[in-house]
Amino acid sequence: MNDKVIYTDRLTKRFGRFTAVDGITFDVARGEIFGFLGANGAGKTTAMRMLCGLSAPTSGRGVVAGYDISTQPEMVKRNIGYMSQKFSLYDDLRVGENLRLFGGIYGMSSKLIAEKTDEMLGELGFEAERDTIVKSLPLGWKQKLAFSVSIFHEPKVVFLDEPTGGVDPVTRRQFWELIYRAADRGITVFVTTHYMDEAEYCDRVSIMVDGKIKALDTPAGLKRQFAASSMDDVFQQLARQAVRRAD
Repeated sequence: MNDKVIYTDRLTKRFGRFTAVDGITFDVARGEIFGFLGANGAGKTTAMRMLCGLSAPTSGRGVVAGYDISTQPEMVKRNIGYMSQKFSLYDDLRVGENLRLFGGIYGMSSKLIAEKTDEMLGELGFEAERDTIVKSLPLGWKQKLAFSVSIFHEPKVVFLDEPTGGVDPVTRRQFWELIYRAADRGITVFVTTHYMDEAEYCDRVSIMVDGKIKALDTPAGLKRQFAASSMDDVFQQLARQAVRRAD
């Protein structure tokens, strides 16, 4: 399990009589881009909250970045990155100020923060935006900046929750180029998306239905398994099996 950055064994979450996540078992390797799909109500948000150390499992086991999500949730949080669809940086701070702030939160030294800031702004082509107030940036730029901040401390795994919602197709493609670069550096990328063309970019994809993982394979493998021409077709076939409608 040394190369497994995420590992779960019958991971379950119940709320009273309702089982939101029902005994899911899977693993994700170092540097893998793993798509975690499911319609609204499938349980993927609840599962992701457990994996991020934000919600304790009812039963089963989960290990993320080498730490048990039940007994070491704070260590899990320190060793992951996270980005949500809703922009999560500080709008009223400058770009460089956001980087210094989050670098400090992650426990990075001032010297390392300065080096990483120069490196990251260069990669993004944002050198001229160092002193720009974040709220004045276009949405696509904000999303690329938020992703870069989520991996600023070089975490073992980054969780991306609908990261490209609301941005145009060109910006989405540029965003995925950033994801590929992160994976090439060994960062595991765990991503949820409603865009089925993005599922094609993942190394492997799981699809949840009513709290269970109903399919898990490469995009090509899933299309063969379901005799489908696209990931959207695979997703629709499985989503039609859903009984419940709210997460």
